[in-house]
Amino acid sequence: MANSKRSRTTGHQLQLALVISMALVGTAAATTKHFHFYMHDTVTASPGNPSTVVQVTTGTTPLPGAPTTRFGDIYVVDDLLTKGPSPASEAVGRAQGFYLFAAQHELAVMHSLNFVLTKGKHNGSYVVIQARDAIADKVRELPVIGGAGRFRGATGYILLRTHLFNSTTNNAVLEIDMYLTNLSVV
Repeated sequence: MANSKRSRTTGHQLQLALVISMALVGTAAATTKHFHFYMHDTVTASPGNPSTVVQVTTGTTPLPGAPTTRFGDIYVVDDLLTKGPSPASEAVGRAQGFYLFAAQHELAVMHSLNFVLTKGKHNGSYVVIQARDAIADKVRELPVIGGAGRFRGATGYILLRTHLFNSTTNNAVLEIDMYLTNLSVV
């Protein structure tokens, strides 16, 4: 009886070891998919270039170095995503969601965005970003926390750079490098 019990224990340990090994092999074999595009955050409209940002709440305390920006300001966005830095470049999607100035003593926003792709085999698929963005930093890393469509189950990160910022209009063009893993369908 003792040998039978030891055999079952050893059998369970072997099964567990096999499951762990398979999980590790699957993780090692995961591929990373890279996307590169530009986001056009248009606060102030101009002829042929409508606003894609609406301020819905005005905060209370002006932020250091930015007297017209306040702690608590909230903006809803539907920004154009393009292949190149020009708004006339080929459109590849939209950045939809909101951001708010969530730090009292620095220029930092909290993003809650969906990057919805509208071209090719990824049409209609999107990733979800919820992250802090210290907008004065040269490069910011934002986590991808999920996705849908061809990006179902995605994780990863975005490297965000300010390509162009106009301090008069507050319009910005952001360069985005998105790296996705754990895609159920690519």
